[in-house]
Amino acid sequence: MLIPVIMAGGTGTRLWPLSRSLHPKQFLKLTGSSSMLQDTVQRLEQLDTTLPITVCNEDHRFIVAEQLRSGGRLGKIILEPEGRNTAPAIAVAVHIVSDDEDPVLLVLAADHVIADVEEFTNVVTKALPLAEAGKLVTFGIVPTSAHTGYGYIKRGKPVEDGFAVDCFVEKPDASTAEAYVASQEYYWNSGMFLFKSSVYLQELAQHRPDIAAACEAAVANIQNDLDFIRLDADAFCACPDESIDYAVMEKTEHAVVVPLDAGWNDIGSWSAMWDVAEKDESGNASKGDVIHCNSKDCYVYGEERLVTTIGLKDTVIVDTQDALLVAARDSVQDVKSIVAELKKNGRDELKTHREVFRPWGKFDSIDIGERYQVKRITVKPGAKLSLQMHHHRAEHWIVVSGTAQVTNGDKTFLVSENQSTYIPVGVVHSLENPGKLPLELIEVQSGSYLGEDDIVRFEDNYGRLNE
Repeated sequence: MLIPVIMAGGTGTRLWPLSRSLHPKQFLKLTGSSSMLQDTVQRLEQLDTTLPITVCNEDHRFIVAEQLRSGGRLGKIILEPEGRNTAPAIAVAVHIVSDDEDPVLLVLAADHVIADVEEFTNVVTKALPLAEAGKLVTFGIVPTSAHTGYGYIKRGKPVEDGFAVDCFVEKPDASTAEAYVASQEYYWNSGMFLFKSSVYLQELAQHRPDIAAACEAAVANIQNDLDFIRLDADAFCACPDESIDYAVMEKTEHAVVVPLDAGWNDIGSWSAMWDVAEKDESGNASKGDVIHCNSKDCYVYGEERLVTTIGLKDTVIVDTQDALLVAARDSVQDVKSIVAELKKNGRDELKTHREVFRPWGKFDSIDIGERYQVKRITVKPGAKLSLQMHHHRAEHWIVVSGTAQVTNGDKTFLVSENQSTYIPVGVVHSLENPGKLPLELIEVQSGSYLGEDDIVRFEDNYGRLNE
């Protein structure tokens, strides 16, 4: 039986402003009604697999758990104290799932699109005997264009249903990419792998013993925390930052590439979103409330309000609640410059959306000014916010729908629809939804400081006391 290992630790900055560091693209519903992480898990349904092992960032743990649980595929979730690239992430996953057995692992990224799931299933099934025979299999995407944004894999001699890997090559210039595609000997590097756990650990120990040792130390003292597995932070953070390509695949003698032609796309830019989206007769791809007039080959994403275009061509427009991107479709790679500027200036738009998800539900900061902030808060049925206190702000809660169980100082009471309560500065308080429907309320904060770090937690159901 296959064990899927899903890499879900990316930040997806090339799809800003929709993708942000605390809610990146793998958790967004970019191409359908499910998130990219959920799509990745769902496409495994035709394969004989265990529940997935997901490796993610500490900050994303509750999003990962909620999305996997809602799809009924919640497996083990390994938390990286810091990102150390794919070679260490895969190594710790291998250690944790192997035990005394030697399973075959299918390593996937959480943020890829694969249109033809049946062909994906067929190719993975065909590649299994190679992995079971001790090969390190990578899946090479049959190129559809001379793309300069991907690394390439050159195939060598045939090996059963694949080819020995001749070499890996970096992202080429346009003329080199054209020569690669014309030769029919090169594939795009997908970043998906299939191998036995013992083979990966042996090759990692041979070619990068420093990474192997650090990862072994990181799993020596793991801690289970709710749905999560915590590594030894000091050991893992001491591990070198390296991809599986550089650490193992480019050095091993056992690498095999199996061609995959299944409508793959890594959605690495807004132009890639235009590539995979459905288009109208003028080549425009739209999501949301959008009206085009004499526009052609545009991509428009509207989140809440009406977006209109007149006389545009090859343009990308992404309109979110708190940021607007307008770019030429052939220049969207320069989003990285905007992201760098946001980081330099310490802008919140780099990290968070106006709507922020929490393990108990979510809140939307609908208005903010000097000494006040207004939030729309949604609490899931049965969920409870931490027992907490604020040094610098008071809070007014107005219940819009549902019933809230409120702890306010030494009193606990119910607040129903159209009722309200007031939490003074410095008073210990909590909020719980005891009902079976979502609790909706409006919170008005007032005070000298309104930052999210003005929270002192005394009790918490989600292990956040030390954050």
